[in-house]
Amino acid sequence: MRYLVAERDRSPETVRAYRADLAGLRAHAAAAGRTDLLDLDLAVLRGWLAGMRSAGAAPATIARRASLARVFSAFAARRGFLPDDVGARLATTRAPRRIPQVLTAAQADRLLETRPRGDRAQEPRDVALNLRDDLVLEILYGSAVRVSELCRLDIGDVDHERRLLRVHGKGGRQRSVPFSVPAAGALDVWLTRGRPYLATRVEAALLLGTRGGRLDPRSVRRLVQARGAAAGVPTGLTPHGLRHGAATHMVEGGADLRSVQELLGHASLSTTQIYTHVTPERLRAAFDQAHPRA
Repeated sequence: MRYLVAERDRSPETVRAYRADLAGLRAHAAAAGRTDLLDLDLAVLRGWLAGMRSAGAAPATIARRASLARVFSAFAARRGFLPDDVGARLATTRAPRRIPQVLTAAQADRLLETRPRGDRAQEPRDVALNLRDDLVLEILYGSAVRVSELCRLDIGDVDHERRLLRVHGKGGRQRSVPFSVPAAGALDVWLTRGRPYLATRVEAALLLGTRGGRLDPRSVRRLVQARGAAAGVPTGLTPHGLRHGAATHMVEGGADLRSVQELLGHASLSTTQIYTHVTPERLRAAFDQAHPRA
């Protein structure tokens, strides 16, 4: 784990996922009677992945765990814990690229305009939490940040004059992303009327939880699902779904891929190209506009 952080510069989320995956590999090896690290071989790795495939694990999960097996095997061989890099001959598993299901622009508008039901004369804590949730949705959709990036934002990361957020992305990379006019309004209200009520201790975080600490990604996922259900948008909406929607709507609106890549913080343009998929409606409109016999 120290190697992943110090030498590979992996994010905390990646390190946590690799730790859990490595524990799974260890349990599989132990069940097969391979309790010593020196017993690890290609057959054990293949059996681990095959067992997950038989159990119906998602291709993306299998691909990530195959990557973990190769990284760990190479690390152990270099450090002398294994005589050979047994994972070097493990076949590369690529997860199929799936076009993400995204909200329509109308659904996104409805989500952002929907407010919790109930008497407006709420408790001050409820008012503060609703103001925070409004800002969370505006930033997730308006700036297309990852939920982990959202929760890592500090007050000092906001440039109010230029309407920019300094985002701390994967691999320690930083980038500046703009936020919308509605987000700016929600931010001002949150900082003046919401955050002071929840800030029970000194905390640099921009977004706070109910106890005054930094907002947790799990809480963000719950509020997105709750607001999505209240707005009547497709079930299973996640923060990443809002990010997908924002990127797709920008591409459909004419944004160039390089700009979208920079906004999303993708290291490779090939990752951004998934948003070039077209809807049947857009295809029909392009046909009607451009084809001479349309």
